[in-house]
Amino acid sequence: MILIRKGVDRGHADHGWLKARHSFSFANYHHPDHMGFRALRVINEDVVQGGAGFPTHGHRDMEIITYVLEGALEHKDSTGGGGVIRPGEVQYMAAGGGVTHSEFNASREDPVHLLQIWLLPDAANRRPRYEQKSFGEERRNALRLVASPDGAGGSIAINQDAAVYASVLDDGASVDHRFGAGRYGYLQLAKGGLEIGGVVMQAGDGARIADEAAISVKALAPDTEFLLFDLN
Repeated sequence: MILIRKGVDRGHADHGWLKARHSFSFANYHHPDHMGFRALRVINEDVVQGGAGFPTHGHRDMEIITYVLEGALEHKDSTGGGGVIRPGEVQYMAAGGGVTHSEFNASREDPVHLLQIWLLPDAANRRPRYEQKSFGEERRNALRLVASPDGAGGSIAINQDAAVYASVLDDGASVDHRFGAGRYGYLQLAKGGLEIGGVVMQAGDGARIADEAAISVKALAPDTEFLLFDLN
C-alpha cells in the first residue's frame, strides 16, 4: 500500500524570513492524521532568507538530520560540532540528554532551501553527538545509504532502527528497493517528479509505504531528488 500526501496539503508557516512546509504536526500546525510515521516525527521543508536563521535553542531526545537542497546553512552546537552544510551533504545531531544549537543561512543575500528531519531515538538520554558527511555524486542514479543504525557503507550511524537513503535521478532513470519483513517506508520528494507504484508524485509530495515487499521509483524529470526512509 502506497499512500500519497500532496505537498500542497502540508502545514504551512510564513514568518517572512522563514517559509516552512510541515509534513507532520509541528509548532502551530496540528493534524491528528499526520503526527508522524513510525519513528519519523518531523519533515520540514524550509526556505530561510539571507542573513536569517534560528538563534540558539535546545533539543532533547531527538535524532536530527539536515539535508540542504540549495544554498548553505551554518550550524553551531554545544557539543562543539559545527560547520557549513551544502547540497550533497548530510548533517546529523543526536540531541540525546540535551543539546543547544543555532542554524543560520551562511549567505547574507541568497536563500537556503533545506529539509530538516527528526526521528525518535531508540532510547532516552543518549550521548549528544554531531557528524557531517558529503555524499555528492554517490547519490546519482542510485539509492545512497546516508544514515543507518550501524553506519553501514560509510553512512552516518544514528540511534534508531532506520535506514535513510538519498537519490538524484536523471530523467527516465529508475532505482529499486526491497523492504525486509515487517518494514515500512516513507519517501519525500524534494525536486522534480517521479512515478512509484503507478502513481505520479511532484516535488513536495510524500508517500507512506506499508505492506510492500519492494518498490520501483522512476524519475519523470531531470535531477529528481528524494529521500527514502526504511523504518521498523
